[in-house]
Amino acid sequence: MTLSIIVAIAKNGAIGLNNSLIYHLPDDMKHFKALTTGHTVIMGRKTFESFPKGALPNRRNVVLSRSNISFPGAEVFPTLSEALLSCAEEEEVFIIGGASIYQQALPLAEQLYLTVVDDIPKEADTFFPDIDTEKWKLTDSQEHEADERHAFPFSFKHYIRR
Repeated sequence: MTLSIIVAIAKNGAIGLNNSLIYHLPDDMKHFKALTTGHTVIMGRKTFESFPKGALPNRRNVVLSRSNISFPGAEVFPTLSEALLSCAEEEEVFIIGGASIYQQALPLAEQLYLTVVDDIPKEADTFFPDIDTEKWKLTDSQEHEADERHAFPFSFKHYIRR
């Protein structure tokens, strides 16, 4: 199994505000959907609860929560290690947030799919952990200019662990 992290991140590492994404980039949403469809996505409870329509379609939704709780269309595990054990037979598993789940998964991840937004938001309360660039090799980068649907320039960056 390949463990991958996917996240949209500002230049200062910001990823969220008030349990919501900071940026709404239609092309990033398409990119996210294209990469994760058909795979397992692992997230924290707050991330799952932030989805307006519940479980993401055409994906195995795994939620991490220490509470004895259930969510329609999702499996719940108390720890990341238990969730990953349930994914042992999968080809690729994506960690999709939030910050504490990213923090736990970063040392284990083999790939990073970053959407880097060329902006520093005025407000943010959630940040991605620091990335040690000595441990990661950039394999692909696609630049996108700001346009009528995207308020800021951004780039898709794919890293693999060295």
